[in-house]
Order: sequence, then structure tokens, then C-alpha cells
Amino acid sequence: MKITKIEKKKRLYLLELDETDKLYITEDTIVHFMLSKGMNISEQELKEIQDYTQFSYGKNLALYYLSFKQRTVKEVRDYLTKHGISLDTIEKVLTILIKDNWIDDRQYAYSFIHSNLLSGDKGAFVLKQKLAQKGITAPIIDEELCKFDFTEVSQKVAQKLLKKYQGKLPTKALHDKILQQLINKGFSYEEAKVAYQNLTIEDDDGNQQELLYKELDKQYRKYSKKYDGYDLKQRLTQALARKGYDFSDIASALREYL
Repeated sequence: MKITKIEKKKRLYLLELDETDKLYITEDTIVHFMLSKGMNISEQELKEIQDYTQFSYGKNLALYYLSFKQRTVKEVRDYLTKHGISLDTIEKVLTILIKDNWIDDRQYAYSFIHSNLLSGDKGAFVLKQKLAQKGITAPIIDEELCKFDFTEVSQKVAQKLLKKYQGKLPTKALHDKILQQLINKGFSYEEAKVAYQNLTIEDDDGNQQELLYKELDKQYRKYSKKYDGYDLKQRLTQALARKGYDFSDIASALREYL
């Protein structure tokens, strides 16, 4: 077979054989095989050109994907799969990119965790889930997480939660709310407890009482339509207790209210 045309078409080149057969190849392929117009190639050489073209195309796709930001092995594999690159070719591309440090799951995990400590609000448990979803293995995640202390970020998050909820919830409910939010963000119970203990919480009895009576009004409107007497008192007590109010405060408020 003779190469009768090599013509640039945007990112690829059109290779024409014997003025009839056509295929698209990459510039890397032309350089690798030193292809030129008028050159004769065998069936075996054509097969090698086709295989190398797919490898070169897959590698260029991966490098384009990596040019925007750091990626994991799984992310690059998924991207190439979506673009129709064969599994064998994908593994060859990944091997080269890992060898040349274009992809490094351990470095990705370290950077991901470090970035969260600088400007994020997540604890180790959530970060572990996110990194696992990106295909990073548990041993690598655990080893990288061990390099970091989440005390400062847990305290920063606790401060934000305090600012959000203080004055809106009774003391016990505030405590439970902050702890639960911290745990939901991936901090351990111990980290959440320490972060809460380090908060400066101003006890305002007047505000607490105001919150209690406001909630009592709300619950009374709800239950007084169906209950009265002892049953109403029990329903109100249970509802207010669930909101985090102390039983002695509830009893005192009910004595004045009912």
C-alpha cells in the first residue's frame, strides 16, 4: 500500500492509502513512523500505525483532561472510556502518565485534604468518602489523612455554627445541633465534643425564657385544638423537651401559662 495523501484536519491528519482507503492519525503517529507521501507500508505496518494512533489519541485526550486540574487514575480512566478508547489502550496510556507523574493518586489525596484544611469545612470521614468515590484506595487515603490534624478546622466550623444558631435555640438544643452538624461534616464525636467545649457560649437567661415561651405559644396552638387538662400539659411537656428545653424550666413555664 502506498500513502497517497497526508492532510491536516484540525487536530488530526487524514491519511489516504492507494487513493481509496482513509484513516485519521495523530501528528505523533506521523513523527513516530516517519510517514510521508509516496511511502509504501505493509498490512502489519498499517496495523501498528492504527494501534499507535489510538494510543497517541488517548494520551492526548488524557493530557487535555489533565490540563484543567489534577485528576485521579479513575477519573482519567472514566474519561477515556467515555470517549471510546479501548480498555487495553487506556491501561497503556495510564501506565505512561503515572510513570511520568502526570497522575499521582497519593499526591491528589494529599492536595485534596490539605486544601480542605485551608479553606474547607469537612472532617476526615467525609473526605475519606469523597476520595474513595474518586477511586483512591483506602490504604492511601488513610496514610494521607494521618498526616493532618483536623482540630483547627473543626473549631472553625463550630464557631460558624455557633454564630448561626446562638440565640435561636435553647442551650441543650444548641449543644446537640452543633455536635450533630460537626459529625455530619465528617468529624469524629471526640473532635466535635472538643470543638464545642472550646466555644465561648454566653448564657442569656432572658433570651432562653423568651425562646421557651415563644415555642410554648406555638405548641399550645397546635395541641390545644385536640387536648386539654392533663393530656394537654403532657403533650406540651414532651414537645418542649424534644426541642431541648430543661424539664424544670418547662414545668415553671407551664405553671404560669396554663
